[in-house]
Amino acid sequence: QACLPCSKGAYSNSTGSTECQPCQAGFYANETGSKLCQDCSSGYFSEKNATSCEACSQGFFCNTTHCTHCTMCPAGQEALSSATEKCSFCRPGMHKVENELRCRMCRTGFYQTLQGQQECNICPENYYCPSPDINPLQCPGDAFCPAGSTAPQFCMETFLRKSGSQCVLAPLTIFLLVVAATFILLIIILIVRRKKDARPMDPARTPLLNKEETPSRGFQPIYGIAWDREPVYAGW
Repeated sequence: QACLPCSKGAYSNSTGSTECQPCQAGFYANETGSKLCQDCSSGYFSEKNATSCEACSQGFFCNTTHCTHCTMCPAGQEALSSATEKCSFCRPGMHKVENELRCRMCRTGFYQTLQGQQECNICPENYYCPSPDINPLQCPGDAFCPAGSTAPQFCMETFLRKSGSQCVLAPLTIFLLVVAATFILLIIILIVRRKKDARPMDPARTPLLNKEETPSRGFQPIYGIAWDREPVYAGW
């Protein structure tokens, strides 16, 4: 009976072999009749009886030959491409904790100026951090910068000014408010006086000016009564 070649993923390195041996993890045989298995290159791995090696996926690396598995990049490092032999450090302004695949940007109000860091630092009080990859900037004297600020907070110009830890009314604002209040008060007083002047007078205090002409005695001024009645005078 003729000898048979070993199948892919197996080998035989001696004569008179009755069976082929499977390639061990980290090695492969991509041809039939292989005498030896080849080891996987850096950045690749294989399991037992492999016919080829697989590339390490993103976030994992293998820095030696014949790797049996790939290792996740440690905290503060990442692998942006597959078949990576060595992880790269997170850039300034970024961070990565354990068991994460990629570096992440620092949150708003945080910063990190070093490479390969696991966490970012919060921007301290009286400073502001417009970008996560630069050192905190000193807050201006006329502004507020609580911890985690990305920009200084100013009081409203002209109308407010900083006093301690809060904004207060500026002198100009107080003056304008007083002038406005005085103007409104004058308008109210004027409206009240006009309404009072336009009110009709009490009939009891109004002179009776109706004039009637008597039919037989000629024209006689009679105030508020008929010509043949006694005159009535309104007294006050």
